[in-house]
Amino acid sequence: MLHNGYEHAPVSGGSGAPATPPGDPAERGLWIGIGGPVGVGKTALVEAICRQLREDYHLGVVTNDIFTTEDADYLRHQGVLPSERIIAVETGACPHSAVRDDISANLDAVEQLVADTGPLDIVLVESGGDNLTMTFSRGLVDKWIFVLDVAGGDDVPRKGGLGVTSADLLVINKTDLGPHVGADPKRMEADARNRRGTQPTVLNSLREDPAASVVVDWIRQQVEAVRPRQATTA
Repeated sequence: MLHNGYEHAPVSGGSGAPATPPGDPAERGLWIGIGGPVGVGKTALVEAICRQLREDYHLGVVTNDIFTTEDADYLRHQGVLPSERIIAVETGACPHSAVRDDISANLDAVEQLVADTGPLDIVLVESGGDNLTMTFSRGLVDKWIFVLDVAGGDDVPRKGGLGVTSADLLVINKTDLGPHVGADPKRMEADARNRRGTQPTVLNSLREDPAASVVVDWIRQQVEAVRPRQATTA
């Protein structure tokens, strides 16, 4: 079920996925996935990203939850974007499957966003998943970010998994909690770099840097690489 804040519309079914998202990102904008286990701070990160980029780009957000619209409702309540730019997908099962396997509901959601609001420079697709195996289909997003937090244990990056090894950006979040949970963010960063090679890994604390500056800078770089343009307003 899709929810845009004003009306409910049925979501089409289907199976299979294209090799890449439909259309050219230089024309349709860049679609970016943000995923990771429950509770790592994905929605708060999306909030920070929207606040920092909404004056420069037209943004839209798609959230994935099993039976609720909680994440989308939170973002609307915080006023990070106009309500019509935020759509919730109720997946009815693990959201992971809706961003990796049968992605039709999320493709429908992005299509509805564009129909309701016009062309978008950036679409953020947020989804939880089943721990370290969480991934996004490359038929849904152009780039994707995997989020961990230090409270999960500083051995997590060393354990690997597709989220750690294949995401375009790995974010080790809530680093300010390290001293309180006996975790070493620097160790986590080093272990992640050993797993990921040249793919970037960043440390992030919204308490210490509410703007999520490093993550936002990375997104700007990705957008400008495919779509250099003059600044716009949300």
